[in-house]
Amino acid sequence: MKLSMPFGTILFTLLLASCSTGLLKYEKAEQLKKNEEFEEAVKIVKPPEQAVGSESDKQATIQAPPEKKQPLLPVKKKTPAKKKSSKESKETAKTVIEEPKVVVRQPDIEDTVGFEGSSRRPIVDPFRVGEEVIHDVHYFKVSAGELRIKVEPFAMVNNRKSYTFAMEIKTSSLFSTFYSVDDRVEIFVDYEELVPRVFQLHVKESGQLREAKMLFDVENNTAKFWEKKVTKDHGEEEKKQEWEILPFSQNVYSSIYYMRNFQWEPGKEYAFRVANDKENLIFSGKALRREVLDTKLGPMKAIVIQPNIVLKGKFKPIGDNFIWLSDDDRKYVLRIESKIKIGTLISEVVAINPGKP
Repeated sequence: MKLSMPFGTILFTLLLASCSTGLLKYEKAEQLKKNEEFEEAVKIVKPPEQAVGSESDKQATIQAPPEKKQPLLPVKKKTPAKKKSSKESKETAKTVIEEPKVVVRQPDIEDTVGFEGSSRRPIVDPFRVGEEVIHDVHYFKVSAGELRIKVEPFAMVNNRKSYTFAMEIKTSSLFSTFYSVDDRVEIFVDYEELVPRVFQLHVKESGQLREAKMLFDVENNTAKFWEKKVTKDHGEEEKKQEWEILPFSQNVYSSIYYMRNFQWEPGKEYAFRVANDKENLIFSGKALRREVLDTKLGPMKAIVIQPNIVLKGKFKPIGDNFIWLSDDDRKYVLRIESKIKIGTLISEVVAINPGKP
């Protein structure tokens, strides 16, 4: 995984050169998905499959487990309060009443506009179950593939209510003659804390098959990453990583969703923590301007953002990358633009399903 994965690298795979066509065939493909250590540490419960937005979908929404009620205690009769002597009254008057401490939302590098008090949740939730934003990915005006950015029904992850975010990317029939891609990533983000707990990456391409899983242990501030893959050139490979993370860290995939919680006022910079590839870094994005974006859906009001990162205290630009978010309370990702050595790779909205209210 590269640092710029959500903002460009995820699209670059569409342009990889290869002599083969079609997805890589591998007789032990199902074994790549098995990971006993991950399965022992993570329990994911999804609602039954159904048409999003139907009545059955509303009934199947998973709720967080109810809090245990405390047993009722017998009510004691009140006894008349004793009158205080003048001496006791004077001593009480001298007592200084401390003001309640104001709890600030954490971490302090994040902007607080749009959040109430110390809450991690935004005042207006930008996400709706059933939401799907579809992009056409093109290079030199030739369609290379399709990117889908989705919000699927809530799941329970280790008994915590979680958003289910998903991104899918698939090459067009033209580009599949050079290199086929059919990839999907699921990100489970805690509903209350808005931090990722798990992601699962499924890669099916001409040159490789890969299964990657990641667990963010937010209680102990550690991350575990597992990867199994098979490639034409190197055969089977396995990788495991574990490292300490900072509180309230995103991962590279949850970042593109998490940034939608902020207001993005032009001229202002926004930041949040990201943990990736055994490193702890800071995403830094600046809102450059407001503009009206011409799309297949017609003119749309948008905010243009330029993302960067800070790694080990040093500012590192992520190339010439730009993101357009819709200038409303949903902050849909409308366009991603990544300049490469020859030309510019563009992912642009062609359809939006807003999901159910």
